Amino acid sequence: MSVSQKSGRPMVSPKTRRLSARQDATAGTGTILATPEQFKIVVADDSRIYRSLVETTLVQEDYIVLFAENGREALAAMAKHHPCLVVSDWEMPDISGIELCKKIRQDYESYVHIILLTSNTKKDQIVEGLAAGADDYLTKPFHPGELLARVAVGRRVAELHRQIQAKNLLLEELAQTDSLTGLPNRRAIEDWTKRELSGAERHGFELWVAIADLDHFKRINDTYGHEVGDMVLKRFAGVLRRNTRASNLCGRIGGEEFVIALSHVDRAGVETAIERIRLQFEAEEFSFGGRVLKATASFGIAAFQGSLDPSPDTLLRNADAALYRAKHEGRNRVEFSS
Repeated sequence: MSVSQKSGRPMVSPKTRRLSARQDATAGTGTILATPEQFKIVVADDSRIYRSLVETTLVQEDYIVLFAENGREALAAMAKHHPCLVVSDWEMPDISGIELCKKIRQDYESYVHIILLTSNTKKDQIVEGLAAGADDYLTKPFHPGELLARVAVGRRVAELHRQIQAKNLLLEELAQTDSLTGLPNRRAIEDWTKRELSGAERHGFELWVAIADLDHFKRINDTYGHEVGDMVLKRFAGVLRRNTRASNLCGRIGGEEFVIALSHVDRAGVETAIERIRLQFEAEEFSFGGRVLKATASFGIAAFQGSLDPSPDTLLRNADAALYRAKHEGRNRVEFSS
């Protein structure tokens, strides 16, 4: 497929169109709907002859290939289709292959494998291309088999990068998730609260933090065992999750303590939301071994309302003081920080 010089839209060649029936249905709009296993390549070359040679070679494989006649069209195709590999001519009328390499490395966080096509065989110029961000190079005129082999290598490298990136994201998510309840942990709560506090300070909205503590939880563990205690913690986490909007946050900060953070709501709305959680948990029954257990929780709430110290620690400290008062006043209740 090539990219129209006037419109910048991809034009699909008959061979490439056979890759997907869905592509046939959308080719007229310039939209490509690739399946996950299809590998996208952008080829930038101002020579129609070399574009044709590359196309003839690459359509032998299950690739989605987009052709650009210059560097600007290549960047536009990359922004729209997010390819994993770019094959670029060294010399182009607007943006050179070297400049394209630098721009890709500067602007794209995801890894893109870059192969430079060049008529130069001088080592210093090849070194210049690799230093600019190219991963590989191919001299013109090229052998079709060598192009296929180098693209196959690029595909393997790009897919390895994708796997590493996915694993890193998973590790980051696990590092911010409580393993027992699946809720965000203290680190995630602090990161989220810092961002929300910054927004609250800048835009003038209120941010509320409630600390919840399960009443007499040590007695539950000591009397019924940690397996029952874990069941109670998970059930409370479920109540929190069901009653937390996507724009807010709930999490576990350790032991039997949990946090609910709410923004863009007034005191009456916060009290209604937390009281709903308290009542739902109070109504839960825990059945095990022919026995039935009931449990309750106490809540302390604090707010950021344009104070001089917009920090997560201050909010949590004030909410903790309100929680202490709720415990002192008889438990299974909601108290606000003064």
